[in-house]
Amino acid sequence: MNGDWLIRARDGRLAVYACENDAVVCRTQRRPGGPWTAPRPVGGDQRVHPVLAVGQGTDAYVHLVSWRPTVPGESGLVHSTHFQPHLTALDWNPLGHPNKKGESTGVPAVTVDAQGRAHVFVPNRGGGLSMRGQKEKGGWGPWRDLKGKGVEGPVTAVTGESGLVTAYAATPDGILRWRQASPGAIPALDGDPLAVRARPGTLRALATSAEHTTLYFTDESGRLCAWRGPAADGPVRLLTAAGPGPVSALRCELDGHDCTLLAQRAESGRVAFAAYPTELESAGAWWTESGPALPIDARVSLASDPAGRVVAATFVPGTGALRLTHRKDEPGLALRPWEQAATV
Repeated sequence: MNGDWLIRARDGRLAVYACENDAVVCRTQRRPGGPWTAPRPVGGDQRVHPVLAVGQGTDAYVHLVSWRPTVPGESGLVHSTHFQPHLTALDWNPLGHPNKKGESTGVPAVTVDAQGRAHVFVPNRGGGLSMRGQKEKGGWGPWRDLKGKGVEGPVTAVTGESGLVTAYAATPDGILRWRQASPGAIPALDGDPLAVRARPGTLRALATSAEHTTLYFTDESGRLCAWRGPAADGPVRLLTAAGPGPVSALRCELDGHDCTLLAQRAESGRVAFAAYPTELESAGAWWTESGPALPIDARVSLASDPAGRVVAATFVPGTGALRLTHRKDEPGLALRPWEQAATV
């Protein structure tokens, strides 16, 4: 999974996406705050690999990207749009391969610009990053090689409050960043690499102000870092990572303050939360663990409900075990007990 797989739809319902049995499935609330549906396949009958990128635009439409087998030994990327989680998603639309053909080249990422156009990023066989984006009047542009060298692990992409797209990737020599200069422009490498070694698979980006996006990652020493650039400024080492995987990050209001909430599966197996004033890492942050211990492959995601309250979800692949908690209506970050999602 790459991206926020727990989302809030236009009508306020929460929905979750996952890969199960060669398919992408969706579960959604039957009404805001109500019971959940059983998992339903999305994207049609095509088989896909167990990899999924999720992105949501300001119109609340959800864009899904996965790899599918084509001919023996080869795969191609596919895309689907889900306008409302309780409705049927569009069938998978083939996007092809960044190198024209071959096996999958890595975990894709997808983000949606201010005009509602999806941008799909994926490593290519040359060790760089490739992108394909939707056109303003429909259809897709060509695959574009955005250059770069030594890209490893899943990349991450985000759309800032400006509506412009930014992508990040870890390499053996540091972290690369590609940015759009204007709407519809091709993202280009932005300056020198950040000379910090990030653990592969730990990159997560979040729009944190009108001017900035913040990249979170775990460095080789196990510290969770935040970086907004430029490379010469270096990252801020926020706190020791709670666990080995990426964090889920959400910008939200806590007690009247603009805060960033982080969640991560801790080494103990429980979910760890930390919050601090947005873009004010100097204020410090501390982990607080919650809920039962989860398997090592459990995933964590954050969203907000129609009232703006924080919602956290965990999902264990292959088991259908979906658990959720909500913030209580009281000061601080007190959470309700974790509950299994009830299916009706």
